[in-house]
Amino acid sequence: MKRLKYLLIGTLMLALSVPTMAQDENQATIDAITKVIKSKPANLEDQVKAVYKKNKKKADVLVAMGRAFLENKDTVNATQYAEYALKADKEYAPAFMLFGDIAALCNDGGLAASNYQQAIFFDPKNPEPYIKYASVYRKTSPSGAVSMLENLRKERPDVAVDALIGHVYYASQEFPQAAESYAKADRNALEMSQLREYVMALYFAQKYAESLEVAKFGLTKLPRDAAFNRLAFFNSTDLKDYNSALTYADALFNKSDSAKFSYYDYSYYGNAYNGLKDYPKAIEMYKKALEQEFDSDAKRAGVIKQLSDCYVENQDFTNAITTYNDYLKTLGTPSANDVAALAQLYIQFADTITDSTRNEMFKKAEQVYIDMEQKYPDAAEYVTFMRARVNSMMDPETTQGLAKPFYEKVVATIEPREEKTAADNARLVESYRYLGYYYLLQNDKDTFTSYMNKILEIDPENEMAKNALGALSGGAK
Repeated sequence: MKRLKYLLIGTLMLALSVPTMAQDENQATIDAITKVIKSKPANLEDQVKAVYKKNKKKADVLVAMGRAFLENKDTVNATQYAEYALKADKEYAPAFMLFGDIAALCNDGGLAASNYQQAIFFDPKNPEPYIKYASVYRKTSPSGAVSMLENLRKERPDVAVDALIGHVYYASQEFPQAAESYAKADRNALEMSQLREYVMALYFAQKYAESLEVAKFGLTKLPRDAAFNRLAFFNSTDLKDYNSALTYADALFNKSDSAKFSYYDYSYYGNAYNGLKDYPKAIEMYKKALEQEFDSDAKRAGVIKQLSDCYVENQDFTNAITTYNDYLKTLGTPSANDVAALAQLYIQFADTITDSTRNEMFKKAEQVYIDMEQKYPDAAEYVTFMRARVNSMMDPETTQGLAKPFYEKVVATIEPREEKTAADNARLVESYRYLGYYYLLQNDKDTFTSYMNKILEIDPENEMAKNALGALSGGAK
C-alpha cells in the first residue's frame, strides 16, 4: 500500500513539473536565440530557421524572436515572427503587443493603438498594453488616453493609475491636470521620474508653494538630485524667499550629482541676487547666463532685458541703455512698446542728472519717439503726446512753451471724436492743464478759464481746475 502511495505521489510530482520544465526549456531557447539575433552572425538565417522549425507552435518563443529583431530595428523580420506567433495562437496577447510596438516604432500611432486594444481584449488584466496605448494615443487625444487608463483602474485597482494619468497629462503639456492627477497618487509610491514630473507640473502651473513642498519631499529621498534642487531654487525665487533660493542654488551648483547648467539657471541666480538688491552679483549671473547656449534669439533677448533692468535698479543708466539697445537688436523686430521703453530709460536717466546733460537725455528720448513715428505710423498719436511730455520736461517753467504745439495737436486729434476712451480723456485733461497754465503765464485769463472749464466738463470733481478757477475769481475781486 505504501509503495502504491509513493508511486502515486511521484507520478503527480512528475506531472506538475512538466510545465515548469517546458517553461525552462522555452526560456533557455529564447535566451539563446535572442543573443544570436542581436549579435548578427554570418549564419544568422540558418540558426533562426532551425529554431523556428522546432518552435513553430510556441507563441512565446516566436514573439521573443520577433522582439529580438525589433531591438535591431529589423521591422520586417519582427513583423514576420509576430505573424508566426498568431498562427500558433490567434489569441496570444503578446503577439498583438509586438505588432503595436512595431507600428509605434514606425510612427503609425493609429495602428499601434489598434493592436494594443487587441492585446487588452485578450489579456485585460495586463497593465502594459493599457500603458502603451495611452503613450501613443495621448499625442492625438490625451482624454482618450486617460479614458483607457481609467479602464485599467477597473480591471486592476492595485495599479497606480493616477500616476500614469499624471504622466499622460505631463507629456501632453497639460500641467494643471498633471499636477491634479499626481496629487491623487501615493507620493511615497511614485517613481523618482514621476515625482520630478509632479514638481515640474506644479511649477509650470505656477503653483510655486506646492511645487516647493514636493521638491523638498524629493530632496528627503535624493538630497543630491539636480532636478529637485533646481526646482526648490526656482520656486523659492518666485516666492521671493531669496535667502532660501540662494541656499538651494548653492546645492544645485555645488552639491548635486551630474548637474548640467543652462542660461535659465544663471538667470534665476541673477533674479535671486536681484531680489536681495545685491546688484553686482546679479549682474555677474546675468552675464554668465549670456555666455550659455540659447535655442532662440528671443530667449537671449529676454536675459539681456533682465540685465538691463538690473542696471536700472543699480542706477547705472549708461550700461542700462547700452544693454537695452543690445536687447532691441537681438529681438530683430521689436514692437513699438519695446522701442518706447528705450525713450523711458533716457527720461529716467535725465531725472538723475542736474547738469546740462539733463536736456541731452530728454532730446535723445524725443529722438526715439521721432524714429518711432517713422517706423510705427499707428503710434503717431502716442508719439505726439510723449513728445509733449518730454518738451514740457525740458521747459519746466513753461517759459518757452516747447510742449505747446504738441499738446495742441493732441487736442486737435482727440476732441473731434464722438466717443472717447478713458485714455483719451486723460490725455485731454493733461493737455488742457498745460495749455491753460501756458496762457495764464501769458496773462490770457479768458483762454486759461476756457481750458479749466474743459477739464471740468470731463471731470467735474477735478480739484486742480476748481481751485485754479477759484483762485482766479478771488484774485479778480
